[in-house]
Amino acid sequence: MLKTYSLLTFLFLSAGALEARSQSVPDTIIPSNHKLNVSALKPGLKQYLVYAQSAAKNKVLNLSVWVRDVKAGTHNGEAVITTTQHWYSNDTAAYRSVYSVNRGSDFMPIYHTETIGNHTRAYNWAPTRVTGADTLAANESKTFKLDLQKPCFNWNLDIETFEQLQLASGKSFAINFYDAGHGEPKYTLYKVVGSEVLTMLDNTKIDCWKLETGGKAPNGMDYTQTFWLSKKGHEFVKEEDKFGPNMRVKIKLPLTTPNIVANFNR
Repeated sequence: MLKTYSLLTFLFLSAGALEARSQSVPDTIIPSNHKLNVSALKPGLKQYLVYAQSAAKNKVLNLSVWVRDVKAGTHNGEAVITTTQHWYSNDTAAYRSVYSVNRGSDFMPIYHTETIGNHTRAYNWAPTRVTGADTLAANESKTFKLDLQKPCFNWNLDIETFEQLQLASGKSFAINFYDAGHGEPKYTLYKVVGSEVLTMLDNTKIDCWKLETGGKAPNGMDYTQTFWLSKKGHEFVKEEDKFGPNMRVKIKLPLTTPNIVANFNR
């Protein structure tokens, strides 16, 4: 009887260890392994209120609105996803416009350009290299070239990438992200740290997964980033970034929010 009990105990503990191990090993996310659920990314105009607080300036709140317009289309006969971004604040020097093209089958980046102030940088993106786009006259990165060891995702589209993750309790993801023109690609670890029910403006409840990453910023400051994504609709709802004593919050605005870009173009 003792031997039987010991065997059952061993099997139980081993199964638990295997389960814990399977949950702790992150899924590697690169375009070539097709682990994103691209169909979960919903086209449409999405607008976010972004505010930043500094502990050193306790009477100042930096506000901005980010607009991201996701569309399905075709490029050279291939299905693609385009994302157009506008970042607005009360400072024209901080305005940013971004345009990205990704392959529709696996969200592999194809093209990326961003303009900040009078500076424009544009890149052609392939699985093995990123190069400066020579078709744009104002491109300040025409001569840029970076060979890639592995295909990588566009870090400027982190929100859209998160909405395609197959989130579940205990899961973690090592995503190969690259911020075009800056350094080299690197794997960033994101963990599902739990779930939380958020109350929206109309008092409806949305059950969300909480996805988290953290580490040290280039200046040595500890940081954490937490993202709330709805379990039902794979929708990015909220983000909280903590950099030492400072904080930045991003909240998705309701669909009733007027289209800021359209109002500027009247």
